[in-house]
Amino acid sequence: MTYPPAPWRLQGFAIQSLNLVDSKVAKDFVPSQLEIVSFLPGKTLGGIYISSYKPGSLVEYNELIVVPGYVRYQGKTGFWISHIYVDNEDSVAGGREIWGLPKETAEFNWEKESVRIYQGQDSQGNNELCYLEYHQGLFNLSTWWEPEVSGNCFSSLGSDLLFFTSQFKSKIALLKSNLEIPTSSPFAPLNLGKPILTLNLQDLELVAGVPKTIKNTEPQTQIHKTENI
Repeated sequence: MTYPPAPWRLQGFAIQSLNLVDSKVAKDFVPSQLEIVSFLPGKTLGGIYISSYKPGSLVEYNELIVVPGYVRYQGKTGFWISHIYVDNEDSVAGGREIWGLPKETAEFNWEKESVRIYQGQDSQGNNELCYLEYHQGLFNLSTWWEPEVSGNCFSSLGSDLLFFTSQFKSKIALLKSNLEIPTSSPFAPLNLGKPILTLNLQDLELVAGVPKTIKNTEPQTQIHKTENI
């Protein structure tokens, strides 16, 4: 199995949902040494990111990322990724060995304005992770806004905590969405089924940056706490 070194340059499209997640629930999906950052009392920022990286990408694959919350460690802030699924074995290996991400394989069934993601061979919904149906909203931000933004993330590889930045450029539009997460899904307790906002990222260009290691070999005794920003 082979995969290219970081950074990975990817292009395609993505659907991004944003949720206010109960911090008490999020802490069960976040390592104890990371502080959960609150955006509202008792609520952190999380969501689901579903993408399809097309020809022209360093590696072509579909991806589901689950974010339980926004966190802080030693003055750095970013998102923690608790679950991540792809349909390419090279992406699994690269994600685990370069970025320390817990990538697993899954099946992606894209249809017009919907995607169903499941594990196993049953396309009828058994072992389903989530189902997303989306429709174009009334307000299209891409008519005047095509931003270049960056997003920070933490991950862990062995005894080390990693920190990396991804650069995004995309046309952005608001979507109406229906996100269904079965109770059997591993991330169902996060209650991500009712996002406060869903974004359509078209003509997406993404650079997944080289991770940096934050040495973290000592036993962690820090207790979870939330902080407002």
